[in-house]
Amino acid sequence: MNNPLRRFSQRFIEFPVFQKLGLQQMKCDILELGCGSGYGAALLARLRPFTYLGIDLMEEQVELARCRNLPGAVFMQGDASHLVGVADGSKDLVVIFGILHHMPGWRDAIRECARVLVPGGSLFLEEPGKGFIRRWDRLFKWGHAADAGFDLAELEAELARNGFLIEKKLRALGFGSYHALKKEGL
Repeated sequence: MNNPLRRFSQRFIEFPVFQKLGLQQMKCDILELGCGSGYGAALLARLRPFTYLGIDLMEEQVELARCRNLPGAVFMQGDASHLVGVADGSKDLVVIFGILHHMPGWRDAIRECARVLVPGGSLFLEEPGKGFIRRWDRLFKWGHAADAGFDLAELEAELARNGFLIEKKLRALGFGSYHALKKEGL
């Protein structure tokens, strides 16, 4: 999570893919789930949002993020599957840089994204599919739990169940990257 390879991937692969899918500079209120040490926040600051809130389960990661001293950025410890203190319909944009596959309650996190987004709000997320995780673990022995992850079709179905319309997607090398819109009237 705090290694140079992960930062390289976020900066030169994940963030540019999100931009290709429609992430652009806009005055909006951003929520990042699984903000870690704040590297994604530094990338998202390029969008010049009105507000940025980063949430991570691990307090030590939140402390590292706060040390970045990003103007206007707020970081707090919390569970992405139960976003205490984030009001309904208070965010224009939610970004997830590949953390859902670590969460047993990933479906609850998708439901929370729908709750906190304004109608028409955007969700940008990327995740590895379950097959990729298995191959990666056999090769590098990173120790994901045996039940970690989900098939990308399962993720897409969960997005639809929670009122998201997939605007654009890109699947490559076992990863799925998505721009989903919260349907109006939900």
